[in-house]
Amino acid sequence: MKRQHPDALLLVRMGDFYESFDDDAETVAGVLGIALTSRPMGRDEGRVPLAGIPYHALDRYLDRLLTAGHRVALCEQTSPPGKGLVERRVVRVVTPGTADSGALIEERAHNWLLAVGPPAVDGRVGLAACDVTTGELECRVLGLAEVPAEWVRLAPGEVLVPRGVTAIERPPATTASVAERPIEAFAPARGARLLEERFEVASAAALGLDGAEVASGAAGALLAYLGETWPEAVPHVRPPRVVHPADEVVMDPQTRRSLELTEGARGEVSLLSVLDRTLTPPGARLLRDWLSRPLRRRERLEARLDRVQALVAQHAPREALRRALRGLPDFERLLGRARAGTATARQLVTLRAGLERLPAVTEAARASGAPALEVLADALGAARDVAEIIAAAIADEPPADLGDGGTARPGFDAAIDELRALAGDARAALAALERDERERTGLPVRVGYHRVFGYYLELGRAQAARVPGDYEPRQTLANVQRFRNPALASLETRILEAREQLETAERELFEQVRAQVAMAGAGVERAAAAVARLDVAAALAAVAVDAGWVRPTLTEGGPLHIEAGRHPVVEQQLLRGAFVPNDLALGDRSSASADVIVLTGPNMGGKSTYLRQAALIVILAQCGSYVPASSARVPLVDRICARIGAQDDIASGQSTFMVEMVETASILRTATDRSLVILDEVGRGTATQDGLAIARAVVEHLHHRPGGSPLTLFATHYQELTALAAELPRVENRSVAVLEREGEVVFLHRIVAGGADRSYGVHVAELAGLPRAVVERARQLLREAESARGRIEVDGQLPLLGSLLGTPAEPDPLLGELAALEPDGLTPLEALQRLYALRRAARERLAVEG
Repeated sequence: MKRQHPDALLLVRMGDFYESFDDDAETVAGVLGIALTSRPMGRDEGRVPLAGIPYHALDRYLDRLLTAGHRVALCEQTSPPGKGLVERRVVRVVTPGTADSGALIEERAHNWLLAVGPPAVDGRVGLAACDVTTGELECRVLGLAEVPAEWVRLAPGEVLVPRGVTAIERPPATTASVAERPIEAFAPARGARLLEERFEVASAAALGLDGAEVASGAAGALLAYLGETWPEAVPHVRPPRVVHPADEVVMDPQTRRSLELTEGARGEVSLLSVLDRTLTPPGARLLRDWLSRPLRRRERLEARLDRVQALVAQHAPREALRRALRGLPDFERLLGRARAGTATARQLVTLRAGLERLPAVTEAARASGAPALEVLADALGAARDVAEIIAAAIADEPPADLGDGGTARPGFDAAIDELRALAGDARAALAALERDERERTGLPVRVGYHRVFGYYLELGRAQAARVPGDYEPRQTLANVQRFRNPALASLETRILEAREQLETAERELFEQVRAQVAMAGAGVERAAAAVARLDVAAALAAVAVDAGWVRPTLTEGGPLHIEAGRHPVVEQQLLRGAFVPNDLALGDRSSASADVIVLTGPNMGGKSTYLRQAALIVILAQCGSYVPASSARVPLVDRICARIGAQDDIASGQSTFMVEMVETASILRTATDRSLVILDEVGRGTATQDGLAIARAVVEHLHHRPGGSPLTLFATHYQELTALAAELPRVENRSVAVLEREGEVVFLHRIVAGGADRSYGVHVAELAGLPRAVVERARQLLREAESARGRIEVDGQLPLLGSLLGTPAEPDPLLGELAALEPDGLTPLEALQRLYALRRAARERLAVEG
């Protein structure tokens, strides 16, 4: 078995332990911090290293082995112990992408196994992602450059890639385990055949994969891998859901990071943490999925919004629904364990108890009277038969181990009831035998039990010589002697056979019930999907009511209008009413609204918040959520591009400025006239004149884009860029309002028309706690610079060239003097004297500036 799985740690079930041997034992002991022992393994083997873990703690130890980067092959006993050599076989190989329990499986998030195929001739790449715990399978086709973004979005536990293919770029920050597979495993024809066999269809086209052959190849590689590592999980995989890129909003990793959708910077609050009031694990996973890939399909979004609106409008049904949902189990993963054959009796009872609570969910959903909720309420009854199957056969409180008895419900199976009665009456039968033997022999016989010798008849040494002839000596101790007779042997056989037969019968019954649950799993799937959608709708409605959000108006293109918009995350961290709302109008040609807004103003004034809230409101609308505003008209965008904040990529040797330029370049290449572009402080990572030139060129490129400008918010400290509003027809200036009063500066956090005339950097430096002497010196230098209308040179940077942006520079006295010369009116001697004077002045200038 080790030769069959050389790249995995082999754990062999031996009684109550999983044992590892040889080199594996040393690895297991080292990773888990457990004792490394040894035992003789035959006359020629000597002592072999061993390291074992209790079978009931397997999940906990598996997590640690997988986290350490190991695959684990589980070898189970496949024949009952006690009748010769126990048969064993490797039933599964546990990997990070195929784990189905333990700490590696986050209850509120998917654990994706991702397969990425090799690029086709046309550059397209097939992807397939499967969560083996829920059976979900997704397929899609992307361009090669888009693969890292999807990799990051899914955050898979494990990724299958073709061996020897270097064109597939792996995200630098990925923590996924990567398994290389033969390139032949990704062949489209092979994948189509595996899909057809698994789902019993005539062709892969019947699964929606027509024209997506490369995705068929990736799905086939994934199914083949599951067949090798966990064959029992393959029947649990559902028909693929084919995802078309045109259905979803594209967001690259930098945009997701900048907007803090599912993870806040430095562990702070994210948009998901604000929205996630879901009460069930499937609902939590669905909400995360919606947020990570907003939709472009208006009809599907309106259906989501209809459900939210129905619950926003009615308090009592909403709260009744949330009470009914609270505490429901994870139907999807319980069904997955039943289909894979790993569900315990207690887990089936948990599934049954959850299904029996669904009528209350149905009643609460129907109470709203909303057609949008009626459809989901109808689906909740699809799993009623499954609950009845479990309730009829399985006891309400089964034991943790089938061998302990009591799994079958009394009265369900007459044969099991009879065996249980015999096994349960063993004590009474033994007591009766003891009484009969005392009466028959006239001796104080006592019945006892020994683990090795079994049941025995015990007498003191003084009475041992008087026993009947059918008493067979079994064991002699210091003061007592133990015997066995035919009556006791017969009773012992019946007791042990009854217990063994009871365990076998209950195990067979349980496996039969588990198989019935798996066969009827489609109803559970429908009910689980309905529960998840109701849970998300109720959660979004609760957020909308508590925070005062409104239903957005969705349009196919056109302007973006937001009245009194608010940042959904920042607002939650402030006192109610403390957040300052702001309006936004972009792309309205009828009212001369700009396509590009250049936003200036001081640090800490709220520029970045304003940028982010615009993007987050659009994302919320295209997830099917209400939005934080008094009203919002949102055009369905195809892509959101955000570049906010500075970040080094030390691992790849890229500086902050290089990362900024790479990300900006990506935005300029991919943004369309249906995109929303958010750019903050482009060009700040280099010398001032270079940064200003780049910033202006970026704005011009977005404005002049063939086919139309994307909706763009461009925040900057380069006040010179405000001149663009006078030169480009679809550029407008906005700034953050500031109040100066008696030497004090107050940031009002209001966005107003026009550009800022100052950046208030010295004031922010003072707020940050710079030494007073430094702040005063900075103010002095600033006053000198402003009075001289010159430029301060900082860190060796050259003075800003006003001509770069068409802004006139201050006249140079030396140039003025030269321009005023009239050479024709000078004698040769006077001309020579003036030339020497100009040279002297120029050298003095250079000496001062150099």
